[in-house]
Order: sequence, then structure tokens, then C-alpha cells
Amino acid sequence: MRIDLHTHSTASDGTDTPAELVRNAAAAGLDVVALTDHDTVGGYAEAKRALPAGLTLVTGAELSCRLTAAPGSGASGNTGACEGDPAGVSLHMLAYLFDPAEPELARERELVRDDRVPRARAMVDKLRELGVPITWEQVARIAGDGAVGRPHVATALVELGVVDSVSDAFTPQWLANGGRAYAEKHELDPFEAIRLVKAAGGVTVFAHPLALKRGQCVPESAIAELAAAGLDGIEVDHMDHDEATRARLRGLAAELGLLTTGSSDYHGSRKTCRLGEHTTDPEIYGEIVRRATGAFPVPGTGG
Repeated sequence: MRIDLHTHSTASDGTDTPAELVRNAAAAGLDVVALTDHDTVGGYAEAKRALPAGLTLVTGAELSCRLTAAPGSGASGNTGACEGDPAGVSLHMLAYLFDPAEPELARERELVRDDRVPRARAMVDKLRELGVPITWEQVARIAGDGAVGRPHVATALVELGVVDSVSDAFTPQWLANGGRAYAEKHELDPFEAIRLVKAAGGVTVFAHPLALKRGQCVPESAIAELAAAGLDGIEVDHMDHDEATRARLRGLAAELGLLTTGSSDYHGSRKTCRLGEHTTDPEIYGEIVRRATGAFPVPGTGG
């Protein structure tokens, strides 16, 4: 089985519609795909209707979180490759097979989504102060009906010739965490995110935890705190992790009893990664399904 547990559609910041995404996933030879748009399950119904035979769809979301303080002493412990105080570090939490109608988690997702437009406008204002001739109308056009986010602003920078690629915009010079044009938004506390997802019957996986080029990351000690709070796994095989980082994360996962996943973080043409570029072991996928009680994978019947 080929299993990709991290993809995005136009419901957030991908360029494939949900229907296009599942068709492209089947064409790429995937057996299982998780739709994990940022802070929304808005694309799930369309993806389900278009699901080709032979492809299984997993309900998911990538939740925007911010670590402000670990509940124990770990926040000030070993930082590993991540330097400095972890307080105030943004991170993403992949949530799988939760009940999308559970009201408390749904309310938090809505709060995050509602803050996306003011945040994107603030980034546009900062870029204009830096001399970039970007406009809100340009960013809104690129975002379309999706939940506006940094990749849409990054795409505008590509259109303007300021950077060569979306990835090149995610640097301290521009949009990386803490970068010159970065703006904060409402984000969940990751410990609260774990609690909410668990209460909704879901499973949590820390997305690209050591993607250093995206900005400051949380220390290993904080990952241990998250594991103690019920985190199920960490995403290891990801385009932003080199081989040494992956080996390090596998060792950490073994030490903490965490599942390890692999996935593409596919965004369509917005990024260079391909569907199925990295995949999750079928046994790990089976354990995720076993732990979940909020929803079940949906097998395609040729919709």
C-alpha cells in the first residue's frame, strides 16, 4: 500500500480542488490519501463525492498551534537542533479521523480561520513598507475561496518576481516565523489541540517538527512534553527533513513511544513536492485507524 497522510486542496492553500486532488492521488498510484487542509474540513465533502474506486480517503486537518509554555520543566530542557526559548514558537498539528462536527474543536478551527484575513492583510502591509508592490487584491485573487494563508502571499511574491519560488519566500527575509513580513494569528495551544482532537475521537501527529528552514522549531524536550500529553506521532519523512534529521526523529520517536509517519505535504503546483513523494508504513496507518473513534476512512467506489 502507498499511503500519503498530508495533502492540501483549494479549501486552504493548495492549487488542486478537492476533487482534482483525489483524482490526482489515484493517478499517482496512492491507495490512501488524507486531506489535511489548514484548520478546515471544508474540502472533505467534495473529495468524498469524487473519490475514485481503489482510493481510500482519510478525514484530516492541519491545525495551527503556538507553543507558549510547556506544562512541565521540558520547555527549558535540551533544545537539540533548536536554539533558544521555545515559548512563542508556531507549529502545525496534523489531526486524523476526528469527528468534524464535534462542537468544541469546530469552534477553535473557526477562530483560527477567522483570523487568517487580518493576518494576511498585516503581512501585505509589512511587505509594502519594505518596498514590495504587493496588494491585498492580488493576494485575495490568488486565495480564491480557500482559507488565505502565507503560501498565497508567497505566490504573490513569486508573481512579482521578488522571489523565485514559494519556498524562497519562507525565509527570515520575508515570511518565515519571525521574518520581516511575518504576522501572528490566533493559534491553538498544542496541548489543548491534543486534548480537543482526542475528545473528538481523533489522532494527532506533529507535522514536520524539525523543519528548521521554516524558522524556529520546538526543542526535543517540548516534543517529550507533548508525547506525555497524548501526542500520537511525529511526521518524519518530509521534504523539509534531511536524512540526518529523519534518523534523529526516528530515534526520538522510539524513545518516546511515538508513531512515525511520512507524507508529501502536497500543495499542487504551489510547491515542488509530488503526491506520494514520501509515504507512511501500512502498519503505522493501521495503528492510526485503530486508535481513532471519531471517523473512519472512506473507500472510493468510483464517484
